[in-house]
Amino acid sequence: MNGNATIRHTGTALLAITGMEAPVIVPSTVFDEQLASSLKRLRLPRGLLQRVAGVHERRWWDADTSFDDAAIAAGAKALAEAGVDAGDVGLLINTSVTRAHLEPSVASRVHDGLGLSSAAMNFDLTNACLGFVNGLTLAAGLIDSGAIRYAVIVDGEDAQGTQEATLARLGGAEATRQDFLDAFATLTLGSGAAAAVLGPVADHPGGHRLLGGVTRAATQHHDLCVGGIDGMRTDPAGLLAGGLELVTAAWREATTDWDWAHLDRYVMHQVSRVHVDAIVEALGIDRARVPVTFPMFGNVGPASLPLTLAGEVDSLATGDRVLCMGVGSGLNTAMLEIEW
Repeated sequence: MNGNATIRHTGTALLAITGMEAPVIVPSTVFDEQLASSLKRLRLPRGLLQRVAGVHERRWWDADTSFDDAAIAAGAKALAEAGVDAGDVGLLINTSVTRAHLEPSVASRVHDGLGLSSAAMNFDLTNACLGFVNGLTLAAGLIDSGAIRYAVIVDGEDAQGTQEATLARLGGAEATRQDFLDAFATLTLGSGAAAAVLGPVADHPGGHRLLGGVTRAATQHHDLCVGGIDGMRTDPAGLLAGGLELVTAAWREATTDWDWAHLDRYVMHQVSRVHVDAIVEALGIDRARVPVTFPMFGNVGPASLPLTLAGEVDSLATGDRVLCMGVGSGLNTAMLEIEW
């Protein structure tokens, strides 16, 4: 296979990974209450988000915090934990799906908020829920090449506006069962932020080395999940089937270059219980080594994976092998191994 069949990194370490929880807890029961009349009219049961997706609650930001404020705070925290001065950063990548406008980039405000040098490149990289892993891979390539020394990858997501618009639409007299099915994934979303700092292994022997991984695409499924400001339209069954087929194919093809059968942690993008269980069963990996955060955070888009990884830091030991993996609308998949 040509192109990006496999990517190996030679000199990049993860120096810090941080997550920020949004402060306002919104239980799924609140959504049930808001949709009570429509659920009754359409003869749909309450509790579908909990029973089917396993999402019991999600977070929203308070009125004084925007998603890019949170991305800036997460980036500043990661730089402090890494011990890296803002002036030494050569690259900032924002991977947020959320944005308040089409231009300028979200990265420009984060760059200013972090006080980075005018010599630091900054741009948005969007690839649905895979953006953060893609950002790590791109930044590591530039560090490996010697083009830059340090990179910051950030993500901030705000699901509130999209969910409020969806709830209003589903609560209307015109809403149908198909409308609920199409919008179900929107109600599993959550708000949050995350950031990572990467740097050269040579200067940080205690860092967590990025080893590399694989990416694969199944873009014939690009219309299975289409999202906008007012909500997402999804084909849940098609997404599950197409995503599972893509992940298992990529996993099988990767075995010629990688041995991922018995790693210490598998940190997946957090979609739902159904998706995690299906991947665990299909790949035959140890369920006990797959941490989950979707029950309390929901699907926080590209921030889900780094938020979950940040929560595992204290339980990881030197030499542990961690696989970051996920599927994003498009469909695309990426797997990246980190040696702790």
